[in-house]
Amino acid sequence: MVAYVEAMMKNNIEKIFYRILLAAGMMLLLTGCGLAEQVQELKSEIMQKETEVRKKERPAKKKKSEKKQIKETEVVLESEEPASTETESVADKTIAEPGNFAYRTLNDTEKQVYNEMLTAVLEHKESVEVSALDEDTLETAYKAICADYGGLFWVSGYIYTQYTQNGEPTGMEFSPKYTMEYEERVRIQSQIDASVEELLAGISITDSDYEKAKYVFEILVQNVDYDASAQNNQNIISAFLNRATVCQGYACATQYLLKLLGIESVIVTGNANAQSHAWNLVRLDGEYYYMDTTWGNSRYLDNSSQTEKYVNYNYLAITSEELGRTHTLDESFPLPECTSMKNNYFVRENLYFSEWNPEAVGEILRAAWNDGGRDAAVKFSSQGLYKQALEYFIVQQHIADYCDSISSVYYLEDEESYVITFHFL
Repeated sequence: MVAYVEAMMKNNIEKIFYRILLAAGMMLLLTGCGLAEQVQELKSEIMQKETEVRKKERPAKKKKSEKKQIKETEVVLESEEPASTETESVADKTIAEPGNFAYRTLNDTEKQVYNEMLTAVLEHKESVEVSALDEDTLETAYKAICADYGGLFWVSGYIYTQYTQNGEPTGMEFSPKYTMEYEERVRIQSQIDASVEELLAGISITDSDYEKAKYVFEILVQNVDYDASAQNNQNIISAFLNRATVCQGYACATQYLLKLLGIESVIVTGNANAQSHAWNLVRLDGEYYYMDTTWGNSRYLDNSSQTEKYVNYNYLAITSEELGRTHTLDESFPLPECTSMKNNYFVRENLYFSEWNPEAVGEILRAAWNDGGRDAAVKFSSQGLYKQALEYFIVQQHIADYCDSISSVYYLEDEESYVITFHFL
């Protein structure tokens, strides 16, 4: 609800309207707020200059399936109070990093505002003047921050105050909406650091880009359940501390871990299965791919299955064309066309077929069957090959030619990805 507060000026002619608007970017769930003290302090000056001061508050868009929220911090402050000089140096360094994809898509003014807003959030400041003169610039910069940083778990949106004179904007003030006090933030960050250290124990910064992406994909699916009722499911607290989250939490955690491993990653939002959704754009060996960790959890797409949760690799390092079969981007910022298949999971693991070769596919099934019945998944380059494989191995039951004494098999069809996954029972 928007409330208007009217105050009579000395001459009983001019009126000042304060409007509270809570702006949440694309991924925030916000609460109400009060008027900024700065507005009150400027009241006499505003009256003299016949200036309107408007404070606005916009409720965030709450997505149907709780898919959106705010993101990441690499900063762990150890002092009892925010150390502005240290935080500024970290913020400046972070913003200058080439890995901040969304930041690079901004124009010069938006980059300046991004820097100002991010510094305020990292320093836990109550408010800061920014270079923006309109709410669209503020929102664009904030969305970019949310996309670049998956771990800003202590903030959930912002309030802005807009100053105008003679109907023209003259300045803006940005006030982050914090969900906790600074001391609690430091305590929780310490807990997250311990959890992250445990999760990343099996990977090295010297490993290849593909190995890092695959490891993060696997470790999150294996250790974090999909649960729409999980607390803090819009931020990394849910993923790293509660080990239960939704797509926003998965995307934030994925970006957070990859960045620690030196992999450029950004959080992408849009729709999938007619619901709001979040996933990641990643850069591996200089080329861009999409990865959807949420869809890597087999229980998310097949929650009625009697099989245990397993890692579904169908959405690990895929192209724009493949993603477009099931996902729709909201295009909050420009995104590259992803065309490379070099670091696609199935290509890297020699499970990808661009021509009909039943013997090679059969050998993959044989190896999985002889290895104690482990899962086996194969991907085809076209719908025709995919259907041919289903007909040959399932309908005509040629799987028995390669798996001795097999009596039953559970298989999962992914018609959009052209992938068949076999679960040997």
